[in-house]
Amino acid sequence: MKNFITIKENIQTEIVVKKSKFICNLIKVDTKQEAEEIIKSTKKKYFDARHNCIAYRIVENEKIEEKSSDDGEPAGTSGGPMLNILQKNNLCNVLAIVTRYFGGILLGTGGLVKAYSDVTLNAIEKCHIVEKCIGTEIKCKIEYNYLETFKYYCRKNKINIVDFEYSNIIICKIQIEESEVYKFVDDFDKKNINLIEYRILSKKIINKCI
Repeated sequence: MKNFITIKENIQTEIVVKKSKFICNLIKVDTKQEAEEIIKSTKKKYFDARHNCIAYRIVENEKIEEKSSDDGEPAGTSGGPMLNILQKNNLCNVLAIVTRYFGGILLGTGGLVKAYSDVTLNAIEKCHIVEKCIGTEIKCKIEYNYLETFKYYCRKNKINIVDFEYSNIIICKIQIEESEVYKFVDDFDKKNINLIEYRILSKKIINKCI
């Protein structure tokens, strides 16, 4: 699976087109089940709206799962264009829900496509973007007097330190891009890293180290 980008935080935007209100909620999700639950709760929240159109792209088992729905709008005028925008921006683990309150004026198919596209694009433009990749999470044990040296090593080698536990020694959790794990192991074997020990935990999707 190639690297992809996602949003750092949820965001909501709104536009009005010929008295119809379009509200876009762009939401971070990690699984299809989570997305479907959010869709259900959002439809309950906006129960009085005419349409709640959706599109999502989610990485599961190193494959991209996609779904869209026009929710009663003419076929291909809402969910499909929203999904197309997510695809063009290489966005994954993102759910877009656009809620429409009908204003009494018909927009036509072209007007609908533009409205649903515009409000989705507006939301994306306001988001902070994060690049994701396949990585490996590792637990490391280190003595206190080597902590700053290890932090420097991690910064130099684009390794994310995601957690610390302090006791008689320091236990920290790090995340490394999959292609760089061999170098970490080699540096440990050659004693270029002053760790007591390390343990590889799991492969997972991580923030790309920059």
